[in-house]
Amino acid sequence: MENSVKRSPLALVVVAFVVALMLYFGYHQARRNASTTPRITQSTIAPDFSLESLDGKTTHLSDFRGKAVLLNFWATWCGPCKIEMPWFVDLQNQYRAQGFQIVGVAMDDGSKEDIAKFAKDMGVNYPILIGKDSVGDAYGGVPALPQSFLITRDGKIVDKIIGLRGKAEIEDSIKKALNTRPAASQASASEKSSVAQ
Repeated sequence: MENSVKRSPLALVVVAFVVALMLYFGYHQARRNASTTPRITQSTIAPDFSLESLDGKTTHLSDFRGKAVLLNFWATWCGPCKIEMPWFVDLQNQYRAQGFQIVGVAMDDGSKEDIAKFAKDMGVNYPILIGKDSVGDAYGGVPALPQSFLITRDGKIVDKIIGLRGKAEIEDSIKKALNTRPAASQASASEKSSVAQ
């Protein structure tokens, strides 16, 4: 009994020391990562990328320029992703004619076949791309899934959604992305109105 009592304070000191070291190194690693990871904010130009789609084609974000885009990082194992995907199917149908496009980026370790089967079972009606960590990093890191970015027709980020939001909130963000006109179009519209006066 005396030996276990004598060892307990020493064990506590060792455990406290190890925890302190882990916190110290974790804090400094996080600071180092934060300084090298780009900060993505509203009105930042969305980083372009090149990813393979489920049908084997190379797809770039810039392929969708001129459309409002919801760029969604997700995974087959992500519970909240399964909740929002049927909403995305509905929203894609509802806003497609207005120039809206959802693009899914699967951040899975699973095979392309597994991802394709999952997307088919979910009734996905928008392109699914096979994600890479480098693309997630270009968007400031993807610490949690789902994570989505709303991008205007001229490629600017107007909203960032981390985690699950309600369908109505996502729809409001879509409307915001759709209603933001490219800078050149706004300038030419104001020139036309001043010429008309």
